[in-house]
Amino acid sequence: MNILNISESENQVIIENLENFDLSDIFDCGQCFRFNKNKTGNYFEGIAFGKYLRAYQKNNKIYFETTPEDFSNIWRNFFDIDRDYKKIFETLRQKDEVLKKASDFCPGIRILKQEPFECLISFIISANNNIPRIKKTIERLCENFGDKIIYSDKIYYAFPFAEKIAGLALDDLEVIHSGFRAKYILGAAKKVVGGEINLDLIYDMTLDEGSEYLQWIKGVGAKIAACVLLFAYNKLESFPIDVWIKKVLEKYYRTDYFSPWEYFGEYAGIAQEYLYYYERKQ
Repeated sequence: MNILNISESENQVIIENLENFDLSDIFDCGQCFRFNKNKTGNYFEGIAFGKYLRAYQKNNKIYFETTPEDFSNIWRNFFDIDRDYKKIFETLRQKDEVLKKASDFCPGIRILKQEPFECLISFIISANNNIPRIKKTIERLCENFGDKIIYSDKIYYAFPFAEKIAGLALDDLEVIHSGFRAKYILGAAKKVVGGEINLDLIYDMTLDEGSEYLQWIKGVGAKIAACVLLFAYNKLESFPIDVWIKKVLEKYYRTDYFSPWEYFGEYAGIAQEYLYYYERKQ
């Protein structure tokens, strides 16, 4: 792994020599719904942990428009900056020819460390849904119930706290047009606020324990639980299986007695993202 060169300039943090990092790969692979490329395609912007971030890449450098404090406290961890993804990339691409093609197609994917409650609700909203609709529903949730964030005279919205959602009535959620998912959103928030579910405990759970625990929440099945474990808790062995991944496994791998967790190993979740993004873009 190259030695990172991190510098600060005019409310920016600039990183050089960060390998296997590509903002398009990271934000277009289905793991995160609140970061978007601006209309000119020059940068990505979004909100996480109640903070606005604008980021772009140029000449082998990554520019984060943020304070050094927020970079240190939020974004460095959010983007998993300090993990050696080159090593993971080289390990996975040697597994088989399919994974080699997939990883070579999107070598810049990194698994984000998202806020657990936001990640949980986002993937409840994702059930039987497509990415454009998921993003619109989440934005309506934030615009109606999240705190305002002002950046460069523009208004953005933070993801609402569990307490805010738990205090709503089911009718209040009609404005976000989430359909049958509304009762699950409300139920999840009430369980978190009421203490029936302590999301902090999951950090120290095994994959199986975390999956079982999350599925105590109505509307959370094995797939949603696996997504939350991977994208919020950075449990990289988690391998969410949705319609796309089922097709991938059937197309490229024998499905009888095939265990993605055993085959792909400790980085199964990253392998899943390579395969998902590659197949979706073909």
